[in-house]
Amino acid sequence: MSHARVLSVGQCLFDQRKIANHFQQQYDIQVKTADTFDEALSELRNASYDLVLVNRLTDADGTPGVDLIRSVKQDPALSGVPLMLVSAFPEAQAEAVELGALNGFGKADLAAPEVNERLCALLGAGDRTATGS
Repeated sequence: MSHARVLSVGQCLFDQRKIANHFQQQYDIQVKTADTFDEALSELRNASYDLVLVNRLTDADGTPGVDLIRSVKQDPALSGVPLMLVSAFPEAQAEAVELGALNGFGKADLAAPEVNERLCALLGAGDRTATGS
């Protein structure tokens, strides 16, 4: 059983459930949620996370996810936290990576083999299902 911790920020309820179910089934990891950036920053200051998934635009208020990435990466106490943007838009991914995030993924690519490989490597989690290589 993995002890990795994942925080998902700004997803709508449907997408949050999809992400949480995927991480539970594939990696045996529970995903904690934060609806807003204030909640996410509070959570990051009070607990350790191995990965933060940031929606391109928060469902709660439409705030750009890159704003949270920028804030986390500029905070010396949080700058080492790995972040990924959840977006299928290449330009959004490029901006997030430029700010210090890891290359993320779009929601439709969550189960893609290349995403699985990156997540397994990052989280030290084994994929619990058989996947083709």
